Amino acid sequence: MNSQYLTPFFTLSHATDTPQHTDSFHDSTYYKTGPKDVCLLISFMIVMAVLRDVLRLGVFEPFARWKLTRDLEAKRSKPMNGNGHTNGHANGHSNGHANGHSNGHANGNATKKELHLLRRSVLRFAEQGWPAIYYPVQWCFGLYINYHLPTRMFEPTSLWIGYPHIPIAAPIKSTTLPRRQFYTHQMLVLNAEARRKDHWQMMAHHVITVFLMGASYFFNFTRVGCLIMVLMDWCDIFFPIAKMTRYLNLPQIVSDSLFAHFIVSWFITRHVLFMIVIVSTYIDLPRLVTLEWAPHLGRFLSREYWIIFCACLTALEALQVLWFAMACRVAWRAITTGAGADDVRSDDEGEDFDEKKEQ
Repeated sequence: MNSQYLTPFFTLSHATDTPQHTDSFHDSTYYKTGPKDVCLLISFMIVMAVLRDVLRLGVFEPFARWKLTRDLEAKRSKPMNGNGHTNGHANGHSNGHANGHSNGHANGNATKKELHLLRRSVLRFAEQGWPAIYYPVQWCFGLYINYHLPTRMFEPTSLWIGYPHIPIAAPIKSTTLPRRQFYTHQMLVLNAEARRKDHWQMMAHHVITVFLMGASYFFNFTRVGCLIMVLMDWCDIFFPIAKMTRYLNLPQIVSDSLFAHFIVSWFITRHVLFMIVIVSTYIDLPRLVTLEWAPHLGRFLSREYWIIFCACLTALEALQVLWFAMACRVAWRAITTGAGADDVRSDDEGEDFDEKKEQ
C-alpha cells in the first residue's frame, strides 16, 4: 500500500505556509483544517481505546485487586468474637501470609456480598484510571497552549478579535484533535460500562461537547475551544482521583479533601469563568465578528450557526448546574452525617439485582 494513504493517520495534515505576522507560536509549523484530519481522528480513537484497556487490565485492576484482597484478608483475620479465635483461622490455616503478601484470593470465610463488593470496587477503580491519567496530561498541555495565545480569560473579546483564526499552529492542532476524540471515545465507554443514574445526561453532555469542539475547530474558532477545554479539564482532574481513593478504602479525609477541592474548582471554572465565555459569546461575538457564511474566506458563522452555538453552550451550562446541585447535596450529607462524600451517580441500574442474585 502506498505510504501516502497511511501518512494522514499518523501525522498532521494540510500543512501550509507560516503567516508573515503571527501573534503566537512564531516558530511553529502552520496547518489548515481539512478532510484528512478525520484520518488522524480515527487513529486517536484507536490509540485511546487500546491505552485505556491496557492500563485498565494490566495496571489498575491488578493493583486494586491486590490491595483490596489484602485489606479483606486483614479485616477477616481480626478477632470477631470473645473466644479468642479469629474468622481468618477457623480451619487452622490462613490465606494471608506473615510476610504481608496475598495469594490473590480473599479469605475463604469471606461472604458472597464481600466478594461482590470487592469485584465491584476493583472494576470501578479501574474505570477511573484512564481519566485520572488523561485529564492532568491534557490540562497541562492546554494550559501551555492558552499561555502562548494572545487571549486572556478576563478579556474575552480577545477570543473573537482576528476571526477567522487561520491557519493554526501545530501545537493547537495537536491538542484540539485528541480532545475531540477523547469525548467521542467516552461516548462509547459510557455505553460499555455499568450504567449510572445520569446516563442520558452524560450522553447529552458528550454529544454537545463533541459538537462544540468540532464546530470550533472546523469553523475556525479554535481559541475559544482551547479556553473552554482548559476550564473544563481542571476540576475533572480531582473527581476520578477522589473516587479511586474511595474505592481503595483509603482514609476518608483523603477522598473528602479531593472532593471538596473538586466542588470549589467546579464552581469557579464552570459557573464563574465559563459564564464569562458564554456572556461574551452572546454579546461580544456578534459585535466583533460579521455573522456571515463565506467558506472561501474561512468564515463559517452565519446568524443561524451563532444561535446554535449559543444554545449548545447554554445547554452545557444547564447540565453543569444540575450536577453541581447533586455535588452540593453530597457535600451537605457528608458534613451533616460524617459518612464521607460519595458519588451519587455511581450506582448502576442493575447493581441491587446482581447483589441479591449472588447472595
